[in-house]
Amino acid sequence: MMQLGVIDIGGTSIKYGVVDGHGTIIRHTSIPTEASKGGRAVVEKVYRICDQLMEEQDLPGIAISSAGQIDSVKGVVVFATDNIPGYSGTPLAELVANHTGLPVTVENDVNCTALGEYWQGAAKGFNHFLCVTIGTGIGGALVLDGKLYTGANFSAGEIGHINLYPNGKPCTCGNCGCYEKYASSSALSELVQHEFGAEMPLIHFFELAKAGEAKAVTLFKHWVEDVTTGLQSLVHIFNPELIVIGGGISAQGDFLRDAIQSSLDKKIMPNHRKSLQIKLAQHDNKANLLGAARHFLSRYEGEDKAFTDDTRR
Repeated sequence: MMQLGVIDIGGTSIKYGVVDGHGTIIRHTSIPTEASKGGRAVVEKVYRICDQLMEEQDLPGIAISSAGQIDSVKGVVVFATDNIPGYSGTPLAELVANHTGLPVTVENDVNCTALGEYWQGAAKGFNHFLCVTIGTGIGGALVLDGKLYTGANFSAGEIGHINLYPNGKPCTCGNCGCYEKYASSSALSELVQHEFGAEMPLIHFFELAKAGEAKAVTLFKHWVEDVTTGLQSLVHIFNPELIVIGGGISAQGDFLRDAIQSSLDKKIMPNHRKSLQIKLAQHDNKANLLGAARHFLSRYEGEDKAFTDDTRR
């Protein structure tokens, strides 16, 4: 059974491991990204990870998931924020291929979440779905008619920067009122701090909300309304059959899923509501490793048809 080396480059940690051709994660671990040291330092860490993986076993290739807007054909970081300084323009696939002598693919991290959940997770069997990751910001990926849609310049799915409140809070993208400034987990943390007068871990906040504490319930409902106002527009544009919610906040399970489903159902037109499901990502932060492997297999084994067929079994 073929086994691929898989790497997921995030702003906080770099996860890596081995995935086989059936979508089983053989092993995985992580190290800090130390993103503030810049893109070149991140690439050096990836080299060391590849060396370690290659020492442990014979690998046919390296599959990478990465933060940033990624040209998934050439494996280039088209654009990345200053969370990883100097990362924009990095020819990541070429650099890693030259270092390892192996075929290398690179795809955007949220796209990899979608691919991983489509292959072996919550989206298995669905050919029209949105993947929304709620974390420090909000990321998005679109699977339309069974294929990942990346747009004209590999930048589709930047749903965190749709406008929710014109002339609202300034965003790191340079605009104001962006979705992620109101509906991300970091936005919720800011609301909690303002309302309760002190920093509070979100896990504790959710415990209060689940227990029915009045302020927490009111705040949670307000935040969910912002989440679903953004989703409302996406549903009306794309008419998906499924929305997969990923990111650390998905750990809240049915409490979160049910609140989003109930709020969204009230905002969308009947024909859009008829078949729409909300699911939470099954593989949490490991979906990116699976998705990176799936992207590699589709590229190097010509398995686009097999990919679609596998999801229907």
